[in-house]
Amino acid sequence: MSAPLHRGLRHVALRVTNLVRSRTFYEQLLGMKVVWEPDSDNVYFSSGSDNLALHQISPSEFASYQPLREQLLDHVGVILESPQAVDRMYQEVEPRLQQLGGQVVKPPKQHRDGSYSFYFSDPDGNVIQALYEPTISKLEWVKGNT
Repeated sequence: MSAPLHRGLRHVALRVTNLVRSRTFYEQLLGMKVVWEPDSDNVYFSSGSDNLALHQISPSEFASYQPLREQLLDHVGVILESPQAVDRMYQEVEPRLQQLGGQVVKPPKQHRDGSYSFYFSDPDGNVIQALYEPTISKLEWVKGNT
């Protein structure tokens, strides 16, 4: 098999119902930094080695917007360096989730493959997994601007 033609899945774009609320969630809870804000309906974040775009659902679409009862995207993930880092993140974000419009979906759990994680949702119900995965967590990464 030849080498992949890409450098990894590092960009996710989500449609949101309230850009101000979602922006606050990703900035305050995950510490994402704005890298581009082309207009009042779009904002792009990075943690240093990835890119997350939030796109406001337009007013013309919003009136007829019918979200599915279940999202088709199961979840996106943020990688943490150790099981202890997963626990620290859970302890830090769990008390703040509700005030920022999210909620815990599943508490921390050890998985059969040696990974360890918990799941939480953003204000629009998009599920995020905070994950220690033995292979990926060991990779070098670029820290975001602090």
